[in-house]
Amino acid sequence: MGKPTGFKEYRRVGLKYLPVTERIKNYKEFDKHYTQDEAHEQGARCMDCGIPFCHGDTGCPVDNYIPEFNDLVFRGQWKEALLNLHSTNNFPEFTGRICPAPCESACTLGINEEPVSIKAIERTIVETGFENGWVIPRPPREISGYAVAVIGSGPSGLAAAQQLARLGHKVTVFEKNEAPGGLLRYGIPDFKLEKSVIDRRVKQMEAEGVAFKTNTFAGKDITGKELMARYDAIVLAMGSEKPRDLPIPGREGEGVHFAMEFLTANNRAVAGHAPENQILATGKHVIVIGGGDTGSDCVGTSVRHGAAKISQLEIFPKPPEERPASTPWPYWPNKLRTSTSHEEGGAVLDRLWSINTKEFVRDENGKLTAIKVVDVKFAGGKFEEIPGTEREIKADLVLLALGFVHPVREGLLEQLSAEGLTIDSRGNVSATFGTHQTSIPKVFAAGDVRRGQSLVVWAISEGRKAAAAVDRYLKSLDA
Repeated sequence: MGKPTGFKEYRRVGLKYLPVTERIKNYKEFDKHYTQDEAHEQGARCMDCGIPFCHGDTGCPVDNYIPEFNDLVFRGQWKEALLNLHSTNNFPEFTGRICPAPCESACTLGINEEPVSIKAIERTIVETGFENGWVIPRPPREISGYAVAVIGSGPSGLAAAQQLARLGHKVTVFEKNEAPGGLLRYGIPDFKLEKSVIDRRVKQMEAEGVAFKTNTFAGKDITGKELMARYDAIVLAMGSEKPRDLPIPGREGEGVHFAMEFLTANNRAVAGHAPENQILATGKHVIVIGGGDTGSDCVGTSVRHGAAKISQLEIFPKPPEERPASTPWPYWPNKLRTSTSHEEGGAVLDRLWSINTKEFVRDENGKLTAIKVVDVKFAGGKFEEIPGTEREIKADLVLLALGFVHPVREGLLEQLSAEGLTIDSRGNVSATFGTHQTSIPKVFAAGDVRRGQSLVVWAISEGRKAAAAVDRYLKSLDA
């Protein structure tokens, strides 16, 4: 619980950021974890709340023992805090950077004070562990003799692979791209998650026995039938990568791209592998359609490119700045969030609310010149246009950050469907939460491919649960 009176004595202090003028010069992370003294004070704020909602149904999906590691940090027991954290979360260095921290929204102290800075403490624990050489490979004591294929190396695939390898199974991870990480590597900008953070964890996993087959597209380079024949179990963890489109007049043609086309190309460029005809925002009037985290990432990247103007559009009304009555504690509040990328936008950025895009306007040569928009209001369960508000906004580049609808079904999922795999009504792989077993007994599903687009912390949680289910299944084969 930390210090009994700590929440009265210490105020919440966040991580320190580099000034905007400095951090937008490159794609490096610009925040640093706490010093041990800072972490001591922040851990002290964890109160004896009786029921820790921070890791209940409304808090941490990966079930971190948050009050316990806060107390260990307060007492300076860093190695024990790391063991505690790793007992539930394979990759706290990921969640400590990019998780939106529903645990903090559910913190009891947050009812009438600033909540405990759980996410920053989590990051400080794991980085302290890496700095002191405490994060080491944990190879299995016994080998089971069973072989498991994990399809996809995002957070759910990585979590499943590490858990299965530590249980003694021979694990092979298939990744279609040139390096492991999935959207951690190719979707999230380096200024939020430098890729060396992924590389050091992959190195640990390789030492534990996990084999990574990169540049190998499951369903193309190796078929579903081949996977079924070669492996005793398969974990589908390829995410939900079918982007939501905006099929309005003018959609076809240059200048309109899915957000992931833009972000993935930029991440490759940062890694020294810039693709031909990279999508650049330099000197352009950029429109980002979508108000979520992906849209924010597009804003931060466009700022670093040197965009002339950025407009981020959201069809929903502007949320209130404080927690509204409609989402009371301990639920995730529907309130206005200003990301570090929004702060970086400054005078270049406009955030527009209650606005719908009706057309991508093009000149006689097909070049994108503007978007046609209209103000809307939500009434009777639908959006209604407000007469007289139709107008155009100059646009040289439009980025669609509208989320994802379901996994890509062409290829592996189609092949496994022919073998009996069931797809649910939302287009995701059908598998019950907890068992994660699909309609094919030896095939399991975890993360976004099963639950739809979600958080990295949910992906890790599902990967761990799927690994436990696979282990139970393989053991049943011996019975």
